[in-house]
Amino acid sequence: MSATPAAPRIAATLILLRDGARGLEILMIERHAGLRFAPGALVFPGGALCDDDLCDDDHADGDDNDMPLRLAAIRECFEECGILLARPSGGTGPIDAEAVERLTGRYQRRLLAGEIGFNAMLAAEGLVPACDLLVPYGHWITPEIRPRRFDTLFFLAPAPSGQAAEPDGSEVVRCLWDRPQDILLAADQERARLIFVTRMNLARLSRSASVAAALAGASAQRIVRITPEYVETGGGAELHIPQGTGYEPCVSPASLNDLA
Repeated sequence: MSATPAAPRIAATLILLRDGARGLEILMIERHAGLRFAPGALVFPGGALCDDDLCDDDHADGDDNDMPLRLAAIRECFEECGILLARPSGGTGPIDAEAVERLTGRYQRRLLAGEIGFNAMLAAEGLVPACDLLVPYGHWITPEIRPRRFDTLFFLAPAPSGQAAEPDGSEVVRCLWDRPQDILLAADQERARLIFVTRMNLARLSRSASVAAALAGASAQRIVRITPEYVETGGGAELHIPQGTGYEPCVSPASLNDLA
């Protein structure tokens, strides 16, 4: 490990939830195998903050302290898989699925190319982001041993009714809904790749039977910033996290591949 760890980039992640026939389901996206960070892994929609997320928006609903992170999570989700948590300005109900499909076709490529900003899109369409629907769930920082690091706040939110998740065809090659325990099983059987932080969030979510239970559990748990410690032992490498964060186990077998 270098003497001076790389500074982590600020990021946000959105874990979308829905109640399925067999219990709680989570939206996962599969990253392109050629990407530098987490190639080929199943992750949640999300990414680093951009300048557009830092713009003041007096019309967005949510906690001002983490507003840029909420905006980033909603923006990244729309860019990566075409699901938009927003409502008409002055309204209380969500934007309908047909309108979101139209917006995806009109704006997604332009957003990815940097031709238009997310806030400009919302303003042009008379929309405001539904930041109040997001519930903070976890705060994770990539271990210091890694050259690419992120300081990420994870949010939960109920999935908007009727909206279909479709990969952007660039960073994201597949979208899927599944129970957290089934995603973990697929990874254990080497049918899917998970990085450590995704695995830990899925393991925690697997203890919730429904969307309501997951949101209630998130609201009751104090958010603690977690930086896993990579420890070499006689029995192999381990990742250690603090106790009392809502996540278990606190000691896990590890490899550098688990971290990105």
